[in-house]
Amino acid sequence: MKWKLLSSDYLFKDLWFTVRRDKCERPDGKLIDPYYVYEFPDWVTAVAITEDGKFIFEKQYRHAIGLTLMEIPGGCVDPEDASLEGAVSRELLEETGYSFSSFQYLGKTSANPSTHNNWMHYFLATGGRKVADQALDANEEIEIHLFELEEVKSMLRQGEIMQSMHATALFHAMDKLGYLHY
Repeated sequence: MKWKLLSSDYLFKDLWFTVRRDKCERPDGKLIDPYYVYEFPDWVTAVAITEDGKFIFEKQYRHAIGLTLMEIPGGCVDPEDASLEGAVSRELLEETGYSFSSFQYLGKTSANPSTHNNWMHYFLATGGRKVADQALDANEEIEIHLFELEEVKSMLRQGEIMQSMHATALFHAMDKLGYLHY
């Protein structure tokens, strides 16, 4: 079922967003032209839990949908990051001021595999300890909130976690921690 890439042209390139126009051929010979691909760097996120068992959430405004949301910490993998774990550790420290004693890779997901070329890698970070103030990017305004397990479960049940990749990470972390029963 894999398509053959015949040509590719970049229409727009910027720091965090690139648009590519591909011309492809399906195995049955049908041409697909144009097919647009949005290129992003890979992303990392973590279900971050403090030493005393609290879940770290961030409250921030998301302009594309015009809403202020509760999310888990994360961000882009930078070219300088030595590893995915290094990237998520850096993002956690910058956004929350917490350092963690343990990281477990839980997997990856795609925001939209029909148009996006990148992955969201998600982790379970435990043993969180506040060690610094936030070091936010110029466009970030993030409030940190700590929640008990039952509050997080309630937010998931009520559909209050609107970022789908974060909900995915939370469900995988809950499963890893033994909090889900099928």
